Amino acid sequence: MTTSESFSVRDADASRRRVGYSVSIAVNAVLLGAVLGWPGWEAVPFLTDDFSRILGWMVAPLIAAIVANAIYLVADPTPVRALGELVVNAFGLAALIRLWQVFPFDFGDTAVPWPTIARVVVVVGIAGTAVAMVVVIVQTVRQRNSP
Repeated sequence: MTTSESFSVRDADASRRRVGYSVSIAVNAVLLGAVLGWPGWEAVPFLTDDFSRILGWMVAPLIAAIVANAIYLVADPTPVRALGELVVNAFGLAALIRLWQVFPFDFGDTAVPWPTIARVVVVVGIAGTAVAMVVVIVQTVRQRNSP
């Protein structure tokens, strides 16, 4: 591969990443608008008024993801992305733990055990987020220690 081909591939990769960052910003902004604006979390029939107690916890990871991806648009070296992923995941983990604690759901009386299913989903989210954080840390340490 020639030098110009190498730059071309890197430029294309950087362009694809920037598109991904932009899409992530847009998706998180739409979710933020849906939760805080229209239709708002109150429109979700199985959420109780207790959701208002954790609203900030649920919004924080969305804002963190928007900020992180905006930073990546400007500079996205691996250490910056790793730090951003850790911060966003930390906010997400805190939100999931708080969601577990408050559990602002009322699924009514149905034959389907929705509260149990919801708790399992939250636990899987907590475990997955914790694993993702460990993976980012291990990858970052390996990268720093490789020649």
